[in-house]
Amino acid sequence: MTRIEQIKEKVFGPRIPREIVFRDRFRFILPTVLMLLAAIMLMVSTFFPYWRMELEAPQYPRGLIMTVYVNEVRGDVQEVDTLNHYIGMRPISEAGEFERSMSVIAITALVLVVVAAIFVHNPCALLLTWPVMFYPFIFLGDLWYWMQKFGRELDETAPLSNIIEPFVPQILGTGKVAQFKTIAIWDSGLWMAFTASALIALGIFFHRRAYKPLLDEVNAARQPSESQ
Repeated sequence: MTRIEQIKEKVFGPRIPREIVFRDRFRFILPTVLMLLAAIMLMVSTFFPYWRMELEAPQYPRGLIMTVYVNEVRGDVQEVDTLNHYIGMRPISEAGEFERSMSVIAITALVLVVVAAIFVHNPCALLLTWPVMFYPFIFLGDLWYWMQKFGRELDETAPLSNIIEPFVPQILGTGKVAQFKTIAIWDSGLWMAFTASALIALGIFFHRRAYKPLLDEVNAARQPSESQ
């Protein structure tokens, strides 16, 4: 085996003999299908809302709704910003500006990493995909960070700052701020991202079951020759 072939095998794992592929096709197709589905679902999730909050108050009988996508915030943002101005909270558009500007590029990169992991036949596939599996939790962590930052760093010179104590808005469930009731839900895009994470975890499980025996065979075959 040449040096290039050794490096290639170290990075991508052993080549699958054709006779094994035909004999046990489902064993190798299953992890590929699972990870492809995960990649597609993660990419599609960018077109759907990840998080939504509704504010209810007597002066807003229909409520105010903000919907958060990975790259923008939609809904009654201007009205919410006006209310936030009176309690000393910064405009919603200032939260996570960098994350929103890079989100589609970052998710596209994660999708490509998942696709690349399909062609890796060794434990490096797990190293490639673990950031993708944790992506929904990273999104929620970033959302919570900005909620805490904006809720706790209120402008003391705002008109109603003396009647509102610093607070952290809910990222899930029901909360209350002064006379406002807030209802936060995780929306369809985030659930798609969670589903993609679960599919990747399953894909890695079946990936290991498919390729570990081949790695063991290769290592066992090399030990006698290396000891000579």
